[in-house]
This record gives sequence, C-alpha cells and structure tokens, in this order.
Amino acid sequence: MKNKPGEFSKKVIKLALTIPEGRVTTYGLLCAAAGGHPMLSRMITHILGKSDKVDQIPFHRIVYSSGKIWSDPKYDQWRAKLYKKEGIKVDRNNKIVDFEKIIYSF
Repeated sequence: MKNKPGEFSKKVIKLALTIPEGRVTTYGLLCAAAGGHPMLSRMITHILGKSDKVDQIPFHRIVYSSGKIWSDPKYDQWRAKLYKKEGIKVDRNNKIVDFEKIIYSF
C-alpha cells in the first residue's frame, strides 16, 4: 500500500528529529525508514527544509552514504561547532571519522 501524499514527508520529519546526539545517519537510511523508494532520498533535504520544524531538525546529523558531509561555506563553521560539541570528528576531506561506528539506523 502506498503512502498518502504528505505521509512520507511527515515520517521523514518525525524520524529526523529522533537522530541522537553524537550519531549520524544517511539520507538513504532515513528515506528507507520512512518507507520511501531509494530515489526519494534525494528529496530528504527539500522535505526537511520546508518543514515547520526546520529549526529543530539536526541537519548536520544526516550525511551521504560515503560518510561525507554536505559542505556549504555559509554553514561550515556553525556545523563544525555542532560536530565538536557532539564529539563527532570530521577529517580534512569532510568525511566523518569512524563513520561505521557512529552510524544510526532506525
């Protein structure tokens, strides 16, 4: 049975809010946990960015399946502070150190 329009988005938002501090998940894992087709993982950032809970969503805890973080000079310093506060290490290539150890699966 397919989700009603909007149900997938609601699940994505709800699940994103549960990613624990000091852990990361991937766009694909989040998408799958919400019941979406793998191709919908490209929509995750758009869905979360349009949410009325955008200020509560830990975007920095959602990374690519390679462990690489999304980089934007506008937000990099802010994100680096969050990672440091949570004990998440990022290398010079913008990849999570010990990615396999801190990955969060729903």
